[in-house]
Amino acid sequence: MCGRYFVQREAGRLRDYFGTEGDLPNHPPSWNVAPTQDSWVVRRHPQEGVRHLGVLRWGLVPRWAKDASGAAKLMNARSEGLAEKPSFREAARKRRCLVPADGFYEWRQEGKGKQAYAVALRSGAPMALAGLWEGWQQPDGSWLRSFTIITTEANAKQALVHHRMPVILPREAWALWLGEEAGDAWSDALALLRPSPAEELACWPVAARVGKFAENDAGLIARDPLASPPPELDDPSPYEPR
Repeated sequence: MCGRYFVQREAGRLRDYFGTEGDLPNHPPSWNVAPTQDSWVVRRHPQEGVRHLGVLRWGLVPRWAKDASGAAKLMNARSEGLAEKPSFREAARKRRCLVPADGFYEWRQEGKGKQAYAVALRSGAPMALAGLWEGWQQPDGSWLRSFTIITTEANAKQALVHHRMPVILPREAWALWLGEEAGDAWSDALALLRPSPAEELACWPVAARVGKFAENDAGLIARDPLASPPPELDDPSPYEPR
């Protein structure tokens, strides 16, 4: 699963990295994005044919939903059977998106407690998480736009923390996932939903306070000096975003 992540880059840097166009909303960096909160999403404008960077709410609300109360339960979408599940199948074919992230958090059972870990690309580049988005008309007539993050089976390294992980799309897959390539077939897009290579990821223990929604500062991604993780879950090189 992916239940928390961080986006510390500012909007202008995300726009340049993902090649989006148009005005940018005012939205601050966050080191603890949680379900039902707003965060950045890259979508392809169907008429203009260009990428736009906007702010949507995390936790999908299907178009047919009676209300938005179940959004938090749909923060993630399992890649397996994605095209058949009523909550995701229409969005999977028509409304795919990229979710920018600098990294995500996961919790590992260690003894009687759990240790939080941060995961980022070893290169220091932003992640492009595979996502889906939807528009739901609220009772007052306004539109709520929301998104979900797609998960898959964990690679060998991440499986030591949790058996699931978000799908991280490489740059060469973005156009296909967003539907920018001519003749885009759903079967081709579905083939992108696989775990990223373990050697591309850095992983390190962080303090337990990341589990509290109210905590949100750069210190959350610092290595926990009191933790004693196995060597394969404690990257020796400090994470440096580029």
